[in-house]
Amino acid sequence: MRDLDVYFQKSELIPVIVQEAGTGEVLMLAYMNLESLQRTLETGYTWFWSRSRQELWNKGATSGHLQKVVDLRADCDDDTLLVTVEQTGNACHTGAHSCFFKEIWEGKA
Repeated sequence: MRDLDVYFQKSELIPVIVQEAGTGEVLMLAYMNLESLQRTLETGYTWFWSRSRQELWNKGATSGHLQKVVDLRADCDDDTLLVTVEQTGNACHTGAHSCFFKEIWEGKA
C-alpha cells in the first residue's frame, strides 16, 4: 500500500466520490482527511471529514445506512479518491438513494 500522505500534498482534505458496486451509480461526494482515510482502510467502512461539523463521521453509524468498502482508488493526480461500496439503505441524508437526484439538464441523444 502507498504512503497515504501522498493524497494530502495539495490540501488537508481530498474529495471522495462514492459509487455503488452493483450498479455503478454515483451515490455521493464527501471529503476525507488523513485520519478518516486511515479509519476507512482499518475498518472496511467509509469514514469522512464533515466540513460543516468539523469532525469525523462514520457514514451510516447512526442511520444504519452503512457503506462497506469494496474498492478504493486514486485518480492519476492523487487528488481525488473513488470508493466503490456496498450500500445499505440510502446514501443521501434526504432519504434518496443517491445524492445526485436533482436533474438540471438532460441532452438529447
